[in-house]
Amino acid sequence: MAFCLIPADEERTMNILTFSTLIGLASILAGFLGSLTGLGGGVVIVPLLTLVFGVDIKYAIGASLISVIATSSGAASAYVKEGFTNIRIGMFLEVATTFGALLGAYIATKLSNSAIAIIFGLILIHSAYLTLKRIGESSLALKSDSLARRLRLDGAYPVPAGLESYHVQGVPVGFCIMFLAGSISGLLGIGSGALKVIAMDQAMHIPFKVSTATSNFMIGVTAAAGAGIYLNRGYIDPVLAMPVMLGVLLGSLIGSRQLFEAETKKLRIIFSAVILLLAIEMIYSGLRGHI
Repeated sequence: MAFCLIPADEERTMNILTFSTLIGLASILAGFLGSLTGLGGGVVIVPLLTLVFGVDIKYAIGASLISVIATSSGAASAYVKEGFTNIRIGMFLEVATTFGALLGAYIATKLSNSAIAIIFGLILIHSAYLTLKRIGESSLALKSDSLARRLRLDGAYPVPAGLESYHVQGVPVGFCIMFLAGSISGLLGIGSGALKVIAMDQAMHIPFKVSTATSNFMIGVTAAAGAGIYLNRGYIDPVLAMPVMLGVLLGSLIGSRQLFEAETKKLRIIFSAVILLLAIEMIYSGLRGHI
């Protein structure tokens, strides 16, 4: 099915090896940015495949979901070892995201490529706005809410001076946002890291670095739920999925090692700048029918 992936006017100049190499290099960059911000590489790789390499957006989403699974396996293991990830929060919120992913993937198979591109762009613009709205570290809660205490969701994470404790609030709101995040993951193949980070950082008052690490821990399960539907529909092509998966995995491993020393303000700026630029281009291409 490789003929679906390489634009017809470029088939004479780009063979499969060259195509795979370029895709792999682009995926390393996507994985690096996705790992640092908690977005997952899909938020960069889907627009990149669609806009730069001319890949059908549904095949791009299928490949992205496979790469998101690999990203979660790679970056999440490093974050767990370093003590950033809150596993109890991740497992609890995955209930919402998994059901959402199944719904989103089903809806995606019924929509046109242009509609998916426009929705993709709008979601990314909203995520960029919410992130820039509070450029510094979110104010941490002084105490947990009652549900967080019953579920024992509080934790601690490493800072230069040692371990710093934090408390969790807004659990019901965070859970609802996670269902929406899962739906977007299945619909757009982005791992829904953008909304997951925002839900944990701003609605639940979890530190940004913990939110980023826990998002990486969660996105693999969410993506696996949606990938099953794309596989059943024939939208996962090994020729495309393999270099994307390997590149994103390598980039995410590199990025995960930079998180401890990274500044929150810089993470948020990177987060917002990348997705805002891609959002504008995706909406423009969707409206022009070029997707």
